[in-house]
Amino acid sequence: MNQNLDIAADLPASWSWRNIRDRLVASPRFRRWAAAFPLTRPIARRRAKALFDLCAGFVYSQILLSCVRLRVFQILAEGPQTVAILAARFALPIAQTSMLLEAAASLGLVERRAKDTFGLGPLGAAMVGNAGLSAMIEHHTLLYADLADPVGLLRGTQGSTELNRYWAYSGTDDPAALPGDQVNAYSALMSASQSMIAEEILAAWPMKRHRCLLDIGGGEGTFLCAAAAQAPKLRMILFDLPSVVARAQSRFAANGLMDRVQIFGGNFLTDPLPQEADAVSLVRVIHDHNDDAALEILRAARRALPRGGTLLLAEPMAGVAGAELIADAYFGFYLLAMGRGRPRDPAALSNLVEKAGFERPRYVPTRTPMLTALLVAAAPKC
Repeated sequence: MNQNLDIAADLPASWSWRNIRDRLVASPRFRRWAAAFPLTRPIARRRAKALFDLCAGFVYSQILLSCVRLRVFQILAEGPQTVAILAARFALPIAQTSMLLEAAASLGLVERRAKDTFGLGPLGAAMVGNAGLSAMIEHHTLLYADLADPVGLLRGTQGSTELNRYWAYSGTDDPAALPGDQVNAYSALMSASQSMIAEEILAAWPMKRHRCLLDIGGGEGTFLCAAAAQAPKLRMILFDLPSVVARAQSRFAANGLMDRVQIFGGNFLTDPLPQEADAVSLVRVIHDHNDDAALEILRAARRALPRGGTLLLAEPMAGVAGAELIADAYFGFYLLAMGRGRPRDPAALSNLVEKAGFERPRYVPTRTPMLTALLVAAAPKC
């Protein structure tokens, strides 16, 4: 203990406690002492595990991807099964099946129920029926390819990226001209993952208070269908690229909503928006645009609303408790690979919203901020 006090005694008096902490933790001698001393041992072990998890995170993600591709969770949802049976269903050797299941069990995806028998774990059970999450896990193979050289990505020396090509509208000056075969994949992905986002938004903001909702960049209409179910009298307007909204009509028809919805195709950066709604939603739209384009979208939304109309801006936000990892780390690099946009905190978004002509922007808490946060603002009443 005295040796470690000697380390602290050598530090300049002007150093803050964080400087002292960093100097101590950087010392191999202090780390050996902390790992052995009973009161600090749990902290040392937690931090060692956290650092190892950062090193091994890609391996963990590939174990999850393997489970998704082999349909492990759907199969185990039928009930616990032996390694031999699972090996036959996965078309894998028994040894490799056992290795995968042991690895998945260490991550909480599956659980050992008896000798050579496995069932669902708590995280694996949450995957059952979650098509949106499974689609995102498959989608991440593109992101991982772009992150193979993360420093090159940061320096901008990597050239074209997989994500830039995937999100076709991010690499063209005329997104409205994109044919269906260039938007179908990302449109389907957004639709698959939109249901859980819609649930969060609608739990935080009841749509029954509105007469008509314009969803800008609303894709295949998943959010509008969820809003319609919550508010049976709500009328709806969908605006997105022509080749995207073409996919929405069948969804609205299947939900019996064709008499309540209007569908418009165009480019929300250049084309006028319909002006019949008293509320406008932007769900996962602003964060993948740079500031100039984001401000233009918000100004278009303002022009579309009547006096006193409501703006609903929903997306993962930086600086929000519970969303630090997904907003700052995940989306920071995801949007960098995509080639535009950035995660913003509520203050930065409020600033953009006010520049666009809205008043009283306020943050509205959601149940799961790592999925989405909500900012609400109003068009001036006069």
